[in-house]
Amino acid sequence: MARLDPMNPPSPVAEPVLAGNLYSLLAAGFESRLDSPFLRVPGQAALTYRSVVDRSAQMAGVLVGLGVTVGDRVAVQIDKSTDNVALYLACLRVGGVFLPLNTAYTEAEVRFFVDDATPKVVIARPGTLVDLGHAHDIGGPGPTVMHLGADGTGSFADAANGAVPVDSVVVRAPEDSAAMLYTSGTTGRSKGAVLTHGCLASNALALHEIWNFGPDDVLLHTLPIFHVHGLFVALHCAMLSGNEVIFLRRFDVDSVLDHLSEATVLMAVPTQHSRLLDDLRFNAEACRSIRLFTSGSAPLTVAMHHAFTARTGHEILERYGMTEAGMITSNPYDGDRVPGTVGFALPGVDIRIRKDRASLHEAALATADETGVVEIRSAGLFAGYWQLPDKTDAAYTDDGWFVTGDVGSLDAEGRLTLEGRMSDMIISGGYNIYPKEIEMVLDRQPGIFETAVIGVPHADFGEAVVAVVVRTDSTDSTDSTDSADSAEATLHEDLSAALDGVLARFKHPKRYLEANELPRNSMAKVQKAALRTEHADLFSE
Repeated sequence: MARLDPMNPPSPVAEPVLAGNLYSLLAAGFESRLDSPFLRVPGQAALTYRSVVDRSAQMAGVLVGLGVTVGDRVAVQIDKSTDNVALYLACLRVGGVFLPLNTAYTEAEVRFFVDDATPKVVIARPGTLVDLGHAHDIGGPGPTVMHLGADGTGSFADAANGAVPVDSVVVRAPEDSAAMLYTSGTTGRSKGAVLTHGCLASNALALHEIWNFGPDDVLLHTLPIFHVHGLFVALHCAMLSGNEVIFLRRFDVDSVLDHLSEATVLMAVPTQHSRLLDDLRFNAEACRSIRLFTSGSAPLTVAMHHAFTARTGHEILERYGMTEAGMITSNPYDGDRVPGTVGFALPGVDIRIRKDRASLHEAALATADETGVVEIRSAGLFAGYWQLPDKTDAAYTDDGWFVTGDVGSLDAEGRLTLEGRMSDMIISGGYNIYPKEIEMVLDRQPGIFETAVIGVPHADFGEAVVAVVVRTDSTDSTDSTDSADSAEATLHEDLSAALDGVLARFKHPKRYLEANELPRNSMAKVQKAALRTEHADLFSE
């Protein structure tokens, strides 16, 4: 069969509408406000809900013309834009599986995701990923690669401009796949978490209710839209009320302060709250119109919580979630928001704490305030890891509870406090970073015997990536402080260069520390906890 021409797609066959499609749920929220403002990029006229819906119909026409059918993955690595939102809605319309990728990923990293997910279509920024369409590394034809710029340029934008719109919505059931986001586990490479129409809908409805979203809200959107926080949590809540969204291309303190008085809700990560607090213009007067500040994607310190309240008069509402489950808990909108805790289980979520992960006897369940592994049951849980049934099975207990990998405790009221993570995952600036991926690159470099990558506390990023490096010729050093500093600078320069173009910049270590050997237990396993303790004050000076 000849490849379809995306510039001249055929007229699609209309599909019936079913409320099980997440698009239908979102559309029901804004259908009475189609001529109200939806996305407002500063310096541009606001787009109404109707205009974004119409644009999504054009893009759906292009996807159909490219042969995208129910269940096909559509991989997207483009800059944040109104067209990006329309593309997400278009994918839902036609029953495709939306696969957003971090814009910081290198082409080498994207190739892994493309080879693993085998998308029908890849939509990239103009001038990027042009070779991905030739063939998958695993063999067979590659995806169709098209381009879409934040300014509305590119082959996909051109195709949408002339496409026959698809105004219908493909029939989907709650258990059908809607999106796939890659997440890192405790071992191995990234895994594709398959999110269904039902789990996304359940989470959206719960958050919309408990955070008291209403038709008069205005969301100041500062987050990327390639992960759960910015794409699903923020935009779904807004769409369910037909709210206006002030759509910043990226987080910028000046831009946030310029528009804060026009908004009622700001969702952010701790790093962003920290940067706002660094600016004395951020005060109670600047926050006079805001009814809700939320924080997530990384732990919020008790000190920052108190500093925020002292400066603004507002208490940040901290919540807890993960890619596989969406939001799991939230501090209350009305009620005490206790610093250092992440609140109560959302409607439709059950939480338990297991002291002994290896045991499934009831005796292993923790009592109030005892620390253990956080396990959940939820209507918001994912369908499984893409093509990894063994890893999906391993993520659940024998009695059907999902093992989050986080360690925490529940008080007598059911409020969750997180103590840490079972894995060595690093969360820096709201981004998940898997140390093994960095270590594999560093260990290949000349003169490097082995490395251990850890996360240590950092006032701005929450955690900073640090690499502890053992050279092949390591010996006890008696060098002066000056020469040691010089050696570290050289090591930093050499190894940073090795990571350039291979791993996204947010994964690069901020410090490279040389050691004669890595600490190990009796089983020869590297003791990263000991390294984290040893270097806990590295960025506190």
